[in-house]
Order: sequence, then C-alpha cells, then structure tokens
Amino acid sequence: MKNKTVFFCSDCGNETAKWYGKCPACGAWNTLVEETVVTAPSKSAAKKATYSLSDFTKPTKLKDITTEDEIRKSTGLSELDRVLGGGLVTGSLILIGGDPGIGKSTLLLQICDCLGESGGVLYVSGEESERQLKMRAQRLNIHSEALSIVSQVNMDAVLKNIDDTSPAFVIIDSIQTMYAPELTAAPGSVSQVREVTMTLMRKAKENGITILVVGHVTKDGGIAGPKVLEHMVDCVLYFEGERHQNYRILRGVKNRFGSTNEIGVFEMRESGLVQVENPSVALLEGRPKNVAGTAVICAMEGSRPLLAEIQSLVATTAFAVPRRSANGVDHNRVAMLLAVLEKRVGMNLSNQDAYVNVVGGVRIDEPAADLGIICSLASGFRNFVVPDDTALIGEVGLTGELRAVNHIEKRISEIEKLGFKKCVLPKNNQSALKAFKTNVDLIFAGSVIEALSFIRE
Repeated sequence: MKNKTVFFCSDCGNETAKWYGKCPACGAWNTLVEETVVTAPSKSAAKKATYSLSDFTKPTKLKDITTEDEIRKSTGLSELDRVLGGGLVTGSLILIGGDPGIGKSTLLLQICDCLGESGGVLYVSGEESERQLKMRAQRLNIHSEALSIVSQVNMDAVLKNIDDTSPAFVIIDSIQTMYAPELTAAPGSVSQVREVTMTLMRKAKENGITILVVGHVTKDGGIAGPKVLEHMVDCVLYFEGERHQNYRILRGVKNRFGSTNEIGVFEMRESGLVQVENPSVALLEGRPKNVAGTAVICAMEGSRPLLAEIQSLVATTAFAVPRRSANGVDHNRVAMLLAVLEKRVGMNLSNQDAYVNVVGGVRIDEPAADLGIICSLASGFRNFVVPDDTALIGEVGLTGELRAVNHIEKRISEIEKLGFKKCVLPKNNQSALKAFKTNVDLIFAGSVIEALSFIRE
C-alpha cells in the first residue's frame, strides 16, 4: 500500500495531481486543499466497489410509480415544517448549517420528542458525550423513550448502529466529525466529507430512513467541505442570526420537496428555541414613536410577508471620507441609495456619515426595502418624522423612479393586520390593485421625490 498526495477543490471537489492557484474545473481561486490518500484500496473498499447483478434494478415506467404512501412527518414545530415544505419526507437527506452556538443541535434535539411518535430516532454525536447530550436533553425537557443516543465518529460503526436499531430518523452531529476508515484523510477533509455523505445518502434511499445532518460553516458563511455536499443532499437549511440577538431565522436554500427561500423564525431562550408565530409583531415591538430616522418596510421572505423597522442615523463627519455602515442590509445597496438621494433629490450627503440598521438582527436582501431605507435616511438628514402609521414598499432605480414589486396584495394584507393606516407604494402597482379591497390608504408614487413629498405633508 502506497500513499500519494493529491489536491481537492473545496468548492467543486475536483481532484488534481498538483496545486493550482485557480481550480481547472470550476475556476475558483485558492480553493485547492492538499490531502494524502491511499493509492491501493483496502479489501473492504474493494469489496464495496464491486457490484453484482442483484445491485442493478430495472427501469420503472413513470405511470407505474405510486406516491400515495408518501406522507410527510411533522417535526412538531410549525416553523420548521413551513421551511421543509410541510414536514420531513421519508428517505430524504437534510443538511442544516449555521454559525457555532446558533442553535442547530438544540433545534434537532427538540424535535426528537415528536419524531419519536412516528418511529425510532438515533442521535449520533461526534462532538458531545452521551452524558453531555443527556444533560442538554433534560434542560430542553426531552424525555422520548424512542430516542437512542450514541457518541461515535466511525462511519462503519454508525452504519452498524443504524442496522441494529432500525430507526425511522437519524441525526448526525456533525458531518465534519465523521470519517470512513478506508480513507486515510483526516475527518472534515474534502474526501472524507464527500465519502461519508455519499454513504449516508445511499443508506437513506435504500432503507427509507430520514437523515438530518449538521454541517459546520466557514468564516465566509458557507458549508465547510466541498460544494458538491450541498448538491448531494435533498434539502439545505441555514440558521441565521446574531449570537447576541434572541431571534434566529431558519432559511431554506435548497429543497427538492418544496419552495426555496422560505423562513422560520425562532427565539432563543433558556428552555431552548421557541417559535415566533408572528415575527412582524416581534420585530416591531418597542418601536419609538415620533422619532426622525426610522421607517417600517414590508419584505417578502419566501411566501411570508415580514414587517421590519429600518433605522438610520446621518451626522456630519469629522473625516475627509464619510463613513457608510449597514447592518442587516447590503452595504453596496445603501451606498447606491445615498447616491440617488444626493443626485436626484438634491441632498448634500458627501460630508455626512450614514448608518443604517435593521432592528432585531434580521437581514433584508429584497429590493422592495429600498424606499424604506431611502426615506429613513432622508428623515434622519432633514430631521422630519415618517408617520408611525405609514409603511413603505418599493424598489428604487438609479434615476430615482419607483419600480413595481411582487406579492403586493400579501404585503398590504400584512400591513393592514398590524394596524397601519397608510402605505406608500410604486405607481406601477396601481393597476394590479384595482379589484383589491383594503382599509389601508394606498398612496401611489412614481419617484422618490413624490414619495417624500407625500410623507412630509
């Protein structure tokens, strides 16, 4: 048996014999990682690589395949079920990623009580001992008799545990700690993560077991390991939120069984994660009244309208180059909106520091928040108050025009439900709302200047 050194791309998993600054396959820079592998496979690996005629199945016509027996299993948390598309699908492989301490393991342990009612649950931990898991389960008030716990990192031993206990659900915490004995690479390396994930995927599909996998993230926020890991699994969920904030957002990035970009909102408490049924109310709680520099926007997160408060502070700079700071919104987007205010509205902001923040630790990436950001900046600069009963919706273009947004009826319904009386929105959405009945006073504006004039009346 002879060892050799190869280089794996952490983005696409491509293997090369020598190091390159740029990956030959996907073109990513500085992603090649050196690893030592065995050239001659072991007997167990060679045995796994051989296939008999019984391993091959005949194709089945689409009309002969039935799906009536495919019933989604509820996790007991409606917010998690929403992100999954209605619940867990039998035989699926689900990846949950997020920053350390964000609540990934807590969430998975909390759903074990409900999952235990639909079959056995095997919790495999490579990071905590069984006693540590027991202490955390007591803190979360988890007492399921169908839950089995094992502290193991050897993939062969994990597969044997699955065969012995025959669970309906398996939780792997985390994928970066597991290793396949036939590979000499260290746990968490590209080759190990890829091989372990492939083994779990094969086990899930062949035995109809639902497997949930915890994945670490890199400093850039992506799942650690090869990018192909996210392509192999059926569903990818990301836990978002600041560690010093109570609110956590579970976002669906990929879902073969439902819509993507759905979110579930949770609040971290001493007893664990608690669902936030109406996040708009929670995010607007404690909003200051009659204060300049604040505005309320309505963004769409998947199929859910979400109201959030945007706060801005504009102050004269003490430096040659003014500072631009954005928290919860894109920094480049804020810089563009400041340029629109200066060029199209005539506000001299070249000597002003500007700070923009979304209250509650939520991140808003939708362009429909542009009007709220630009009005909060103008309010902070001119020192006028945006009316407390007014919500703002609209995408702002470089010429200062307001562009139409989608799901406008859902947004207005959410605004009305929370007691707002007025809503400023793009004029191009007027035709789509002719037959829509609402008690909210709809104010249509064609440009930023018109919107600001309506607000200041």
